[in-house]
Amino acid sequence: MHRPEIVLPCLDEADALPGVLAGLPPGWPVLVVDNGSVDDTAAVARAHGARVVAEPRRGYGAAVHTGLVNATSELVAFLDGDGSLDAAALPGMADEVASGRADLAVGRRVPDPGSWPWHARAGNALISAELRRRGVAVHDIAPIRVARRDALLGLEIADRAFGYPLELLLRAGSAGWRIDERPVRYSRRGGGRSKVSGSVAGTARAVRDMAGLLR
Repeated sequence: MHRPEIVLPCLDEADALPGVLAGLPPGWPVLVVDNGSVDDTAAVARAHGARVVAEPRRGYGAAVHTGLVNATSELVAFLDGDGSLDAAALPGMADEVASGRADLAVGRRVPDPGSWPWHARAGNALISAELRRRGVAVHDIAPIRVARRDALLGLEIADRAFGYPLELLLRAGSAGWRIDERPVRYSRRGGGRSKVSGSVAGTARAVRDMAGLLR
């Protein structure tokens, strides 16, 4: 089996990318999806050996879907490009899927002090509780996951905004996927401010996008 390809959806992450790319598992192919950045995200990614594709339609789901479509490995890993999530968790997550023990491996954030604002944590907890009520046994909607590329495409996830990771979990649960959730260290981002948790307004937009999927 080929090594998993890591997809990094990025919007203005030029400052964080060098550290993120340096911390990835050695030898794994990397695909950076430039989601309309106005900084040097694409140039920095290429300078550090990553393949780059552009997705001008703004939206987390749009960037992730474009990465999935353009990935070439059987297994695909997804990780935010801001340096907040510990990529050291990826090999273990990939092993769970490659071995057949799980269909989807996801992270459960273990935050460093001050890394996860109260409003983002509260919104995440509410959505996760609703998922568990519906039989999807997760405690986080973390943006780090590993699955088989063809299987993900087969879920036909439609959301192209912040609701993408929730729709993925809902569809995976409905399809009977075995989900492995494991702790992942969550620290302060490598540069700039989060588009979601960096403000109450950003968190509210994400919760709004997700809430529409739970009706």
